[in-house]
Amino acid sequence: MKNASFKIFILDDDVWYSELLAYHLSLNPDYELKIFHTASDCLAGMHECPDIVTLDYSLPDKSGTDVLKKTKALHPDTQVIIISGQDDVATAVDLLKKGAYDYLVKDDETPQRLWNAIHKIRENVSLRAEISRLRDEVGQKYDFSKVIIGNSEPIRHVFEMMDKAAKTNITISIHGETGTGKELVAKAIHYNGPKKNMPYVAVNIAAIPRELIESELFGHEKGAFTGATARRLGRFEEAGKGTIFLDEIGELDISLQAKLLRVLQEKEITRVGGNAVIPVEGRIIVATHKNLPEEVKKGNFREDLYYRLLGLPIHLPPLRERGGDILVLAKTFIDNFARENGLGKKTLSEAAQQKLLSYPFPGNVRELKALAELAVVLSDEEEIQEQEINFTANATEKDFLATERSLKDYTIAIIQHFLDKYDYNVLLVAQKLDVGKSTLYRMIQNQELRIK
Repeated sequence: MKNASFKIFILDDDVWYSELLAYHLSLNPDYELKIFHTASDCLAGMHECPDIVTLDYSLPDKSGTDVLKKTKALHPDTQVIIISGQDDVATAVDLLKKGAYDYLVKDDETPQRLWNAIHKIRENVSLRAEISRLRDEVGQKYDFSKVIIGNSEPIRHVFEMMDKAAKTNITISIHGETGTGKELVAKAIHYNGPKKNMPYVAVNIAAIPRELIESELFGHEKGAFTGATARRLGRFEEAGKGTIFLDEIGELDISLQAKLLRVLQEKEITRVGGNAVIPVEGRIIVATHKNLPEEVKKGNFREDLYYRLLGLPIHLPPLRERGGDILVLAKTFIDNFARENGLGKKTLSEAAQQKLLSYPFPGNVRELKALAELAVVLSDEEEIQEQEINFTANATEKDFLATERSLKDYTIAIIQHFLDKYDYNVLLVAQKLDVGKSTLYRMIQNQELRIK
């Protein structure tokens, strides 16, 4: 029961019958079951917030009606299923009016009917939780200030550009260093714009092998190549009339840039191995950490494609140019991490604040978040001190050579570190480490390396 995610209390003074029900329900390993033989014991355990209580109507110490009322008073969301030895319609109707989910009569079919009732309850709970999660998620995306935190002049300019972008369907190009939040901006624009109720599809160009990127973007027909055992829709088709976000567009192979340009010009695609022309009406948002005009000069990026993608440019400033936003972000990360982990309120000492403000943050917001969370863990007091702001490598990296490993394990650890550092940009990591990108793709395919 260690991985149980659904808690059920069984209240019945008949020891044999309660064990029978528990055994039947234990066939689902997700159920965490507790048996009680008295109403007092069951009510005393209600602080554990069970999802369901199965209630024997005839108990020696309290009536089933009293237990139902007290259970619903303590936890209105807990569902109560009455199990009675009496087939009494009037009593059943009365209990259902008082909040019982179901009324079952004890017979040979009761365990199966109970199983079915609990299954329905769990489906409803999961559905409500999912709806609540989606509402919260979309609600947060509607507010730019909750997506990009800060009040510096550069960030206020970003907010202005995001607002303009959200009011139209113009192509958006987002530029900024790794870790500045380019995908967050793309999502916020989508969920604040006219296509907010349509799909949002993100594609990291750098994380997809060159030989697969065409199929990934445009789809393929059955038999188009070895391994194409069925038709597959590409990401442009998945986006439909919504938004497709092409992250690290600067890594797109030059041979595929012409095909993307045609898609943008003609607003149609053709699947690999197919002849059918498929119209595409989605909005395009692209992002890159590269200087695309410089890439155009070098011949690595088509000039005509660059101007087609430029649209409304949004530049995300590096954290070192955002001044006091560093402390605003640090406080937010500290508060969130401390709350999520039940660590109590944490504040930054004056010296710790000055240390943060004097640091250039090559990893930008992502690095600041990691530093802030580590500082919370390291701090034993309410106030985080200067020495707990650790700009050096984390303990695992500092002790990298302390643990004897095989050369292969060291290699995997080094490559994984740089993948994490450079936002899983496979091509950039291959360049940094002077290793073939096909080697990295093979290691990813073999699950030796992890990408998000």
